[in-house]
Amino acid sequence: MSGYETDSPPSEKSRRTLSATTARRGLAMVAVGAVLAAGATVFLSDGFSTPEKITTHATAGGPATDGPVSASSFGAADPGACLQWTPTDDPETDRQDLAEVSCADPHRFEVARDIDMSVYPGVEFGPGSPYPGSIRFSELRDEHCEAAVDDYVGAKFDPNGRFGVGLMFPSQAGWAKGERTLRCGVQMPSNTGALMEMTGSILDQDQSKVWPTGTCVGINQNVPADPVDCSAPHAYEVASVINLTQQFPGGHPSEADQDAYLEATCTDAVNGYLGSDTALRDKTLTLFWDTIDVASWLAGSRQVTCSVGKELDSGGFATIVGTAKGDILINGAAPVPPPSAPDGRALPTPLPGAAPITTGG
Repeated sequence: MSGYETDSPPSEKSRRTLSATTARRGLAMVAVGAVLAAGATVFLSDGFSTPEKITTHATAGGPATDGPVSASSFGAADPGACLQWTPTDDPETDRQDLAEVSCADPHRFEVARDIDMSVYPGVEFGPGSPYPGSIRFSELRDEHCEAAVDDYVGAKFDPNGRFGVGLMFPSQAGWAKGERTLRCGVQMPSNTGALMEMTGSILDQDQSKVWPTGTCVGINQNVPADPVDCSAPHAYEVASVINLTQQFPGGHPSEADQDAYLEATCTDAVNGYLGSDTALRDKTLTLFWDTIDVASWLAGSRQVTCSVGKELDSGGFATIVGTAKGDILINGAAPVPPPSAPDGRALPTPLPGAAPITTGG
């Protein structure tokens, strides 16, 4: 990113730098917040609501569960098994084709552990006990599945990454027939809470929450939603994926060090992606990126994205239509390039339209 002229007044430079940094951070926080909210939606929802079938193997202790499912519809799935199904909007037919597949193929759930709750003391899971319901199942997920996933991945689960802790549990009919097995595992929620397909085992992947270069992320009430075609309304577009190992091969770099590296690296990457070093400014877009915290770094996550979007004065994202590499509309109107730099003075490249956000810190 180009620097400021040495004769610029310090107060003006500081104001502009703060404005640009605040805008970048604000957009990044809104994007991350959408992901975290999606995780809560998935994990606290019933997700599975009808009897289903899984092609696995039977056990002497009875069928395992994919919840909620009937007791007679399941075999057992060992840790590391990957499960796939075709989702539908009809609760009577959804997930009827659920089966175990190779983890190298697309799937929606990777098993960490099956837990037989019938062996737990007390009457809560005993014969004839009442069905727990979704709130209790979400508590059981927190109590049992987070530890199960940590054990499965060797305590290297990224809490901020693209994977989430999931729970499959018996249907009400299965519970009435005596099924008490909970299945803990890993899934990949979208920003809106839908379970997305994943390829490969979590054990072999960088867990960073990144979309591929060229992905446009949809928008819902000024908040990022799920990936869409760039011709559809969206919040932002991914211009580059950066592996921080290239710059930081050792321990966790501070956020300031990451920002210093990514400001220049993302600027170069975005200029190349858009085709010129003036396109970002002319289209009044904001360049922003995410950083990796200590917990994610210790889990092995190393990738971040450089993205372009537009901040609203009230906070959140404006609605963009079209890829940033071509003609775009922002909130229904073509962007108006800002005035050219005065003779003898270079204006900074940073973030046109990057006014300080007024919500949060």
